[in-house]
Amino acid sequence: MDTQDLNAFVEVAETGSFSAAAERLHLTQPAISKRVASLENRLKRPLFDRVGRRITLTEAGIALLPYARRVLHELEDGRRAVSRLSVEISGRLSIGTSHHIGLHRLPPVLKHYTQHYPEVDLDIHFMDSEDACDAVLAGKLELGIVTLPLAPLPKLEQRLVWPDPLAVVVSPEHELSRLKTVDLTMLAAHPAVLPDAATYTHRIITSALQRHGVAPRVRLATNYLETLKMLVAIGLGWSVLPRSMLDDSIRAIDVAGFELQRELGIVWHQRRTQSAPARALIEELLGTAT
Repeated sequence: MDTQDLNAFVEVAETGSFSAAAERLHLTQPAISKRVASLENRLKRPLFDRVGRRITLTEAGIALLPYARRVLHELEDGRRAVSRLSVEISGRLSIGTSHHIGLHRLPPVLKHYTQHYPEVDLDIHFMDSEDACDAVLAGKLELGIVTLPLAPLPKLEQRLVWPDPLAVVVSPEHELSRLKTVDLTMLAAHPAVLPDAATYTHRIITSALQRHGVAPRVRLATNYLETLKMLVAIGLGWSVLPRSMLDDSIRAIDVAGFELQRELGIVWHQRRTQSAPARALIEELLGTAT
């Protein structure tokens, strides 16, 4: 079987969409359809039921899926093992990272890395930290540079690179900005704009509030910290953001007994072979750890 056909099949199965699979693989939808059709012709069985816009696996597709995943994982492990034998660090390195880390932490690291290892083909995917961890566990990405999970995930190795202190922030015109100290009850009385509930950062914030018996009034939630900063700046509510994002458009306030920090770092699969490019990037990142 052609591995490209298997890869197309797995992506369609996991996304439930030919167009989404095409976007993930940077191909056109007809190209994905052609690859799946080629695999179905070889097996002489349909792998998907197509009813309107809904795509579901047939009995044959369900049976094939775990084997297809295993084949693709083994081939990727083989590629990484061979790359480790080369004196020259080269080849493809697939990583996932959040937009915030990609904007605020990674640029100097990647600049230095690409200057030293110009033969490495970086395949960078911007996504939520939670999705990056899942993709590493699934074998789709070799490394994740992410907000680290609150509790270690099974089969996932993780290393701290950047401690990331957080601050409660409001707009300069917000009434709380005029107070020297704010207590949590006063804070909770005002609407908040927070990271999405599915994110590690949201869990860090809400678990800390719950320990004090406080529940925020969440007006809006979004995955993008830059968007939250804008919402705070225009006065839609308070939020919790990295101190590295502070500037004149928002103001940090002192909330008595409420100090927060998240940890940013690297994750990789414990049981998968690391490629030479991955090991070199891990060393680069740990060398910058603060």
